[in-house]
Amino acid sequence: MCEVAGEHAYTGNLLDGTSRLHEKNGTELRHFNFVSCFAEKAVVPAGSAVPVQADVPLWQAALLGCGVMTGIGAVRNAAKVQIGETVAVIGCGGVGLQVVAGARLAGASKIIAVDMQPANLERARKHGATHVVDASKKNVVADVMAIVPGGVDHAFEVVGRPETIRTAWDVIRAGATAIVVGLAPRGVEVSIPAIEFLSEKGLKGSLYGSANVPVELPQMIAMAGEGRINVADVVSHVTDLDGIEAAFERLRKGDGARTLVIIDEKIAGSLEGINKA
Repeated sequence: MCEVAGEHAYTGNLLDGTSRLHEKNGTELRHFNFVSCFAEKAVVPAGSAVPVQADVPLWQAALLGCGVMTGIGAVRNAAKVQIGETVAVIGCGGVGLQVVAGARLAGASKIIAVDMQPANLERARKHGATHVVDASKKNVVADVMAIVPGGVDHAFEVVGRPETIRTAWDVIRAGATAIVVGLAPRGVEVSIPAIEFLSEKGLKGSLYGSANVPVELPQMIAMAGEGRINVADVVSHVTDLDGIEAAFERLRKGDGARTLVIIDEKIAGSLEGINKA
C-alpha cells in the first residue's frame, strides 16, 4: 500500500501539495483522489497514468481501472479465493458484480449474491452467482447458512455500512475472513462480539483490490478482450456531465449498478454492448 498517496488522496491536492485546476477567475479547484474524473482535462501523477492499447475503448479502460480492479482484485489479492471454495457477496452494485465475476474466475463452487435490488441480483446471476438472496425480504444470515451450513469460506462486504459488515462477519465459517471492500463514511464504527474471535474468524479491508495496478490492469484488459470479463453488462446508466447530479442520486438510493459518464463521445469509443438507460 502506498502510504504517500494515502496521505494526499483525500486532500484534493496532488503529491506535491498543489492543485493544477482553477476557475477562470483563478479560484483553486481540487483534484478528486488524484484522478479528477469529472474534469474534461486534468494533470495527474505519472504513476497514476497506465498505458493501454490504442484499440481499447476508453470507457472500458475506465471501468477496468476502477470497479473491475477493485472487485476482482479483492478476490484475487485480498482473499485469494481457491477452486472449490464458497463465497458470499454482500452488495451487488457495480463493484459487487465484479467480486461475483472474480469468484467465478477463481473457480468458487458456490457464489451467493446478496442485494436488495432484484435487478442487481439478476445481473449477479449473469456474472456467475450460483445463488441469490433478496436482503429486503429474507434473513440473510439464515439463508446463507442454509446454502452453506456452517458458513462460507469468504464473504465480501461491498456496501460500506456497519450492518452489512456485520452480516459479512456472521456468514463466514470458523477460521474464515470477511473482506470489507465497501467504503464507509469517516466516523462510522462496527461492533463485533469479542468472544467470536475465539473462532479465529477475521476481518480485513481491501483498498482498490489490493492491486499492483501497472501489472494487473493489462491483465484485466486482456481478460476483457478474451470475453472472460463482461464490462458492458455492469453499466445500468449512461450520462454526460449534465446528468451527474441525477447519477449521484441513484448512487445514494442504490438504484442500478454502474453509471458511465461520457465526457467526450469522440474519444470514449463505441458503446456497443451497453444497454443504455
